[in-house]
Amino acid sequence: MAGVLLWVVCPKGNATALLSLIPRSVNKPKKRPLKRISAISSAVANPVRSSEQRVYDVVLKQAALVKEQRGEKKPGYITYDTGASESRLGDIRYVWWLVTLIWCRRTDELVDGPNASQITPRALDRWEKRLDDLFEGRPYDMLDAALSNTVSKYPVDIQPFKDMIEGMRLDLKKSRYTNFDELYLYCYYVAGTVGLMSVPVMGIAPESKASVESVYNAALALGIANQLTNILRDVGEDARRGRVYLPQDELARFGLSDGDVFRGQVTDRWRNFMKDQIKRARMFFDEAEKGVSELNPASRWPVWASLLLYRQILDSIEDNDYNNFNKRAYVGKAKKLTSLPVAYGRALMGTSKFI
Repeated sequence: MAGVLLWVVCPKGNATALLSLIPRSVNKPKKRPLKRISAISSAVANPVRSSEQRVYDVVLKQAALVKEQRGEKKPGYITYDTGASESRLGDIRYVWWLVTLIWCRRTDELVDGPNASQITPRALDRWEKRLDDLFEGRPYDMLDAALSNTVSKYPVDIQPFKDMIEGMRLDLKKSRYTNFDELYLYCYYVAGTVGLMSVPVMGIAPESKASVESVYNAALALGIANQLTNILRDVGEDARRGRVYLPQDELARFGLSDGDVFRGQVTDRWRNFMKDQIKRARMFFDEAEKGVSELNPASRWPVWASLLLYRQILDSIEDNDYNNFNKRAYVGKAKKLTSLPVAYGRALMGTSKFI
């Protein structure tokens, strides 16, 4: 998830250039009190409730922070009436958002990068300790310092960051998901969290009539949709690594099993199963669309671009006759070039009236 957003907004390898845009004060981030959080993520603390209900508790907490900021000025927080021009304020938010995405990319690379085979649970524990430190104003390096400065300026809570690390822990120990409830929680951990981290930094349009919770729900839905699309695109690649990120009970409902996934044969049963999975992913994209226009105008274009480009991967899977075993579904350069102006046009549209 973080990778595709960085692809849209910042060419690979530009982290150093990005840091040059950050004010000098980034090396002296403000300390902020850090509430002690249980080692077990709050999103999974109650085993009785559904994953969607538990994740919604996190959404409500994040939304409350933003509503508090909108209702009263917080010392050091960036608001819309700072005296800066709309263009300048958009540029500031853009830089801090990229800083957040870079942290997400670094976290994802721990278990999916070139050194992934050497990563252990203890390494993730150390990474989480660094996260605690940077939220308390004790960054380890320049990139940590940039994020530490960001979270001191916006109503960003630590929980989504911790939950993303929890998703990396799942990748180390879990390769099957019994049902969609389990898969939903995984998708939230590794991608939905990005939306929750991003909304406070990107900002909600002052003229928006939508509730803060609905905007957060849309951001969460985009993360879930993108991750479901990743899973459907990478079925064959994951199978070759011994992983099946598909709900086991739904496979069985269509008369399929892990063995069918590993054999990689496109049958009518597989096509029907994939149609059902794609339909669900598109439902999450539909939900995400409701919130993009409610964002700060300067933040809308990269989000629209991510949504439109990733949604087309589902079309590509269909065009490949649902062969996601050995055919890579992708969006060609021509479609990308035509999609970006469309995304920009949608970004210029005003807010909707949904509440």
